[in-house]
Amino acid sequence: MTNQNNAPIYEAMKKHSQNRVVRLDVPGHKGGRGNKELRDFLGQQCLTLDVNSMKPLDNLCHPVSVIRQAEELAAEAFGAAHSFFILNGTTAAVQAMVMSVCKSGEKIIMPRNVHRSAINACVVCGAIPVYVNPGINKQLGIPLGMSVADVEFAIKQNPDAKAILVNNPTYYGICSDIKKIVEIAHKNNMYVLADEAHGTHLYFGENLPINAMAAGADMAAVSVHKTGGSLTQSSFLHIGKNINEGYVRQIINLTQTTSGSYLLMVSLDLARKNLYLNGKEIFAKTVKYAEYAREEINRIGGYYAYGRDIINGDSVYDFDTTKVSVHTRAMGLAGVEVYDILRDDYAIQIEFGDIGNILAIVSAGDRELEIERFISALTDIKRRFGKDPSGLFDHEYINPLVEMSPNEAFYSPKKSVPIEKSAGSVCGEFVMCYPPGIPILAPGEIITDEILAYIAYCKEKGCFMTGTEDMNIEWINIVERN
Repeated sequence: MTNQNNAPIYEAMKKHSQNRVVRLDVPGHKGGRGNKELRDFLGQQCLTLDVNSMKPLDNLCHPVSVIRQAEELAAEAFGAAHSFFILNGTTAAVQAMVMSVCKSGEKIIMPRNVHRSAINACVVCGAIPVYVNPGINKQLGIPLGMSVADVEFAIKQNPDAKAILVNNPTYYGICSDIKKIVEIAHKNNMYVLADEAHGTHLYFGENLPINAMAAGADMAAVSVHKTGGSLTQSSFLHIGKNINEGYVRQIINLTQTTSGSYLLMVSLDLARKNLYLNGKEIFAKTVKYAEYAREEINRIGGYYAYGRDIINGDSVYDFDTTKVSVHTRAMGLAGVEVYDILRDDYAIQIEFGDIGNILAIVSAGDRELEIERFISALTDIKRRFGKDPSGLFDHEYINPLVEMSPNEAFYSPKKSVPIEKSAGSVCGEFVMCYPPGIPILAPGEIITDEILAYIAYCKEKGCFMTGTEDMNIEWINIVERN
């Protein structure tokens, strides 16, 4: 076993790059010689290191040497029994979790404000989601976490469910009582799966919400590229001691590429090393920046940068203080409008804006000047664009009416109708704003007038809508009924 100062894939790649190997394999750009424009854009080093699996570099699908060693180091760093390198994004990790514990027709309890990847997994494998509606903060209009009482009720109503999926944290930074949920689930012979797409820092920072592995969860999908410093699309899937490592690898290999990018793998390897060695300092600085931004934004007036003050001990059991989540509606602007103005008028790109909130992702990689520029821009936006908030939509989440499973609805005979004429029908596809990628409608849910009004409002405000076959979101596929 190597130690955390090592990075096995990085070290193997460095050694390989020093060998004058004749490239009679893929990729076809041959170290950049075959595509000079790409080489000049990305750099010679990047193209040189873009290689395919070979014995000295191991194989992602069946690792036995340097990738295996890197997996073991990741497991040690994150407190898992084993860790897998995921190169299809945390979407693939979430889908692997669901498909590892659920077969067709088996139930999984989950909050309805999950990322589309969790519901997609149910479409693919035929698992049946049992939705727990999250709490709602009426002032902010945002979905919260799962109440422990609601989870207990779902278990009582569905004792045959195989697992419970928990967001830890949500996109807005809200955490459920995952430790208590794990305790209850295990007493009822159910697994706990954690979507920690926005929770890498929980493993390494201090005074942050508990991470899934420490809480005793059985599996966790962790998006290292979001807050951990690896390249976009690279993630880890962590498992606990009660999960069969070999079976999970087989599930991963059903969908993950057989041509794993060594650029992504090296980035995960080095990110893990950096987080283990320097994570406390990195995230202490992150929290410092976020807390400063929150305090200064709340001084402006018209905005509400919420934090630990919204904790209620249940549906908001804890709050991730690295998140700069800001409510904008009292200032008379939808979040997506502030998002667009920041980008178009101030050259500031934040993570997302929905109909009432914005989210800025802050990290130790930011600079104080950039935080000040963000705060100043919000001040100026209030002065230039602030107005009466009457008429703005006041909530982000609508409880769904589920008619059939996502799998059944998605694969049922469907017809396309104008979206404004679809009320009362069963939706046959997804409709969502991206980001955050939480479905407004999922396959199998009843389309209501309230949902249609919400979709129309999102389109009017400029939200980026996705999910339907129709790229303009003017037509929608509905299930044909007998």
